[in-house]
Amino acid sequence: MTDTASRTDAFDVELDACGLNCPLPLLKAKLELNRLPSGAVLKVIATDAGSQRDFRAFAQLAGHQLLREEVEDGVFRYWLRKA
Repeated sequence: MTDTASRTDAFDVELDACGLNCPLPLLKAKLELNRLPSGAVLKVIATDAGSQRDFRAFAQLAGHQLLREEVEDGVFRYWLRKA
């Protein structure tokens, strides 16, 4: 693994929102981000396909940085850096 890959995979807190439907994954992520200091990275795992649109829009509107997103076998993973 390269240094770049390890940095983009790193996170401070992981939130498992699997099995939750819109808008719960985003709401739970927002609550968790509120607890974290600026610059912290939250990794979210979700199974709701609508979460892709939600997390992209949320990051842009709230000023957070969506560092990475992955989809594998119906599981969505997001790395968000808090503004």
